[in-house]
Amino acid sequence: MGFKAFLIEQNEGKIASRFATLEENQLDAGEVTIAVAWSGVNYKDALAATGAGRIIRRFPCIGGIDLSGTVVKSDSPKFQPGDQVLATSYDIGVAHHGGYAELARIPAAWVYKLPAGLDLHAAMALGTAGFTAGLAVARMEHDGLRPENGPVVVSGATGGVGSIAVEILAKAGYEVHALTGKADSADYLRQLGAKEVILRSSLDLAKIKPLDKALWAGAVDNLGGEVLAWMASTMKQAGTIASIGLAASIELKTTVMPFILRGVSLLGIDSGYIGDPLRGEVWRRLGSDWKPEKVIAQAREIGFDQLPGVFADFLQARVKGRIVVRIKNS
Repeated sequence: MGFKAFLIEQNEGKIASRFATLEENQLDAGEVTIAVAWSGVNYKDALAATGAGRIIRRFPCIGGIDLSGTVVKSDSPKFQPGDQVLATSYDIGVAHHGGYAELARIPAAWVYKLPAGLDLHAAMALGTAGFTAGLAVARMEHDGLRPENGPVVVSGATGGVGSIAVEILAKAGYEVHALTGKADSADYLRQLGAKEVILRSSLDLAKIKPLDKALWAGAVDNLGGEVLAWMASTMKQAGTIASIGLAASIELKTTVMPFILRGVSLLGIDSGYIGDPLRGEVWRRLGSDWKPEKVIAQAREIGFDQLPGVFADFLQARVKGRIVVRIKNS
């Protein structure tokens, strides 16, 4: 019996996406076969599905870098039929058939049992965005960040990673300052726990000093480019920056002065291939003390058929928070 999938293909150099009916024998190799209940939509998914970014590494490929569902077959002793699981990152949805399908077959090393405190829907209201935000906080705290060190600034704060980072940090006792280009989202960000909301238009990014007034003990950056350079110049002594995204630019034009005169650390956050024990620990905390209940509660739900209509919203920065996709009614 066939299953519905959202397939990304390439024809004469052009990328096109469509719904298709596939058979189980067309899935990629893996030890765990999952009946997919939910997926999510990330900026990376929008780039992949539209061809706006060179994300897909093989064609055809079922899109969707995240999925949650129930195990139906397993050749791994770690999982049994009936287990509720999630899978994110690695090659899912870019070089291995992904979560935009009613059925997925995934290597066991990429699959995690659903953490206590999360259901299948909540797991995808977090997805790669939630894991990335949690990984950033874990890495920053390992580097010495503590609430008593001073405030933390989060750029791209209305996006999936940004929203979750704001709520996680606020729950953990940090004074969070949310940096956004969306003036109409100030109330939303304060509701997530931001003490202050900074409009990007208020910054003079054309004149970034090598060292500016020391403001931040920590920073989570989703943008890259000038904003990341400004963050570096405004860090406090021994401050820590988590570099997560490149929504504005892949470039970074700064000086070594923040790093050698203030001891600033710049941490690259690779949520794609980080494994255990850190990956499992981040997911455990996302279901417990870090659980971003407000982001989960406000996640926008769409049906599988509505999926193609939301990609433009991501590419044009019109998305607030998270979007979850109901793959199959159960």
